[in-house]
Amino acid sequence: MALILITDATVEPVTLAQAKVQCRVDEDITTDDDLIETLITAARTQAEQELSRALITQTWERVLDAFPPAEIELGKHKVIAITSVTYIDAAGDSQTLASESYSLDADTPGGFLLPAVDTEWPDTLDTANAVRVRFTAGFGADATAVPKGIKAWILAKIAHLHPNGDKASPEQQAMLDRLLDPWRVWG
Repeated sequence: MALILITDATVEPVTLAQAKVQCRVDEDITTDDDLIETLITAARTQAEQELSRALITQTWERVLDAFPPAEIELGKHKVIAITSVTYIDAAGDSQTLASESYSLDADTPGGFLLPAVDTEWPDTLDTANAVRVRFTAGFGADATAVPKGIKAWILAKIAHLHPNGDKASPEQQAMLDRLLDPWRVWG
């Protein structure tokens, strides 16, 4: 069972200007811009890993060898929508499952795809990667949708990694990590 990132976020939750202020780099100095932009992406992806969430809208694909007896855990929160459910049928042909054949539980952490009421998943060919569920997940399409506590953590992480930034002690880092707790997917 694999979870594959298809389309990453097209924007970051914090801007270069915000990160430069956090790192105490003058906005007119551009020599560190590439480094800071790399740190922004690195901090965002670390936050996403810590939270088991997409922050800015991303497209993901859950790949399975067969349909399970009941629900499919998608593995990202918050699932926005199902793009497609494709599978290889028992005859070896690729099929797309009609949207009325399934329902999305986007409220349960991790997101779940369930067969529609009074339906069952179709049979698949006994082969690797026979089922693919493509979906979008995240807080929204732009930085305004990302909670401020997560942005504060990202900025602190960037400053900690940047040569000019503040270095958090282990105790301070533990306190900063608590900023993520309200959005962490537990269990």
